[in-house]
Amino acid sequence: MKASQMFAPTLREVPAEAEIVSHQLLMRSGMLRKTASGVYTYMPLAWRTMKKIMDIIREEMDAAGCQELMLPIVHPAELWQQSGRWQVYGDELWRLKDRHGRDFCLGPTHEEVITDLVSGDVKSYKQLPLRLYQIQNKYRDERRPRFGLMRGREFIMKDMYSFDRDEEGLEESYRLMHQAYTNVFTRCGLDFRPVAADSGAIGGDTSQEFMVLAESGEAGIIYCTSCTYAASTEIAAAYLDKTPSQEIPEALEEVYTPDCKTMEALTAFLGVPLEKTLKTLCYMADEKFVMVLLRGDRMVNEIKVKNRIGCLELNMAGNEEIRKHIGSPAGYLGPVGVHNIRIIVDQEVPYLANLVGGANKDQYHLKNVNPGRDFPIDDVADVRLVEAGELCPQCRQELAFARGIEAGQIFKLGTKYSESMGAKYLDDNGKEQLMVMGCYGIGVGRTMAAAIEQNHDQDGIVWPLAIAPYHVVVVPVSDKDPDQMAAAEKLYQELTRARVEAVLDDRKERPGVKFKDADLIGYPFRVTIGPKALAEGKGEVKLRSVGKVEMVALDEIVPLILEKMKKHM
Repeated sequence: MKASQMFAPTLREVPAEAEIVSHQLLMRSGMLRKTASGVYTYMPLAWRTMKKIMDIIREEMDAAGCQELMLPIVHPAELWQQSGRWQVYGDELWRLKDRHGRDFCLGPTHEEVITDLVSGDVKSYKQLPLRLYQIQNKYRDERRPRFGLMRGREFIMKDMYSFDRDEEGLEESYRLMHQAYTNVFTRCGLDFRPVAADSGAIGGDTSQEFMVLAESGEAGIIYCTSCTYAASTEIAAAYLDKTPSQEIPEALEEVYTPDCKTMEALTAFLGVPLEKTLKTLCYMADEKFVMVLLRGDRMVNEIKVKNRIGCLELNMAGNEEIRKHIGSPAGYLGPVGVHNIRIIVDQEVPYLANLVGGANKDQYHLKNVNPGRDFPIDDVADVRLVEAGELCPQCRQELAFARGIEAGQIFKLGTKYSESMGAKYLDDNGKEQLMVMGCYGIGVGRTMAAAIEQNHDQDGIVWPLAIAPYHVVVVPVSDKDPDQMAAAEKLYQELTRARVEAVLDDRKERPGVKFKDADLIGYPFRVTIGPKALAEGKGEVKLRSVGKVEMVALDEIVPLILEKMKKHM
């Protein structure tokens, strides 16, 4: 490619709407352009990287025995109604009608379509296992699209679906995909970690996210510093000390606590540590009032609460709802004396004693609240947010926190969709059985953006070699010097013949502009042909990832780059 012919309009200023580094650099490097909110055009450089990621994905999927197909983007409502998700998916489901008034949606995911397809054509155990995948556009009507490719309304995904005879077969499919995903992200040159995760709207009881580690990541990761335990903060657990408190339960005592509506104000007024208090939170779960109890120094994990209840909507109860059900203002709430209300008790609480909790009376709290004695502990669950410094549930060593970007996720769906949509087969005894399913997704655009979030500096993108749009840019310092241009052209042709993806920056621009664009776009190698080096029969080779510059004889540049590429691919 000649830079003079390349469609890559770079920008010097950061676009106002670009909040995170990947969005900024994709826009500035001429790789991405906004068409509408959450909808983008992939410019030629970005599309080269996207195709490389897709090629890696295809190679790993095919190696794992998967077959590629292409499913429709437009889905009839009947399929989603059959699975039950038409009513519950929410406003992110992009719904539309055809000219006849029939309901359709734009596919955010394809469980319904693929299950309907397979249930119609697979009838025997001899046709299983079956692993089918596609790479195509997906649509989610995000309320607030943000962060460029991280949260868009149109995006490109690879999704694969496995159909097995039984749980043992699903376990093998899941294992294969775990390895395939590990291979994909390793080949893309990314620092990542598989973590246990919540299944969300997809369903199923087992899921792992593949997180690309980056400080700008929107997701939190809790991981053990000594063993392999890792989980998203949505479901992370910590070691639970089940040793009961050795304190002797004391008598309940009502105390006057004026203006102590917060935990901080309460502990300061009474002079008690935060861990000796009982935090009471009230929610509306699908219009049902629920109370959640935690140790005072803990934070609630609303994903865990929602999963425990099995509700679709979970919102903090307002003052009117609290007064209606409890008869007390917020800030003085507690479980003592509460009747006919579901109380979810965090699993730490039953082992505590003599706590301070709300008295359900304005300006008053109770001292010496004891679980089991003063309120029921029938509904106990892990509903808190785990933090760094706690102990690992597997090995009891210290847990740490990191931020990550979800680039892929794998799910064990079980029979969630096959049961509702009639995906059955006849086993070797002629008996009808439900197919056991798995679902496996990779965000292609997200992977590209995550690579930038993880690999950049103050000058621009630092692409991992395997997914860089081009490997080398050859920069003659002066386009007016025929000797420099001839040497640059010759080197460019030699690189191309050696199957190195090269760009010749033949633009009539100042050297500084060419160098800035080279760093901004992130070519892994830059070869500069300048007058002094050329007089010595040399060129300047710069490795973008480390900034190291070498003066190399012109006839040795191609072998040197090929050698370095082998080490980094």
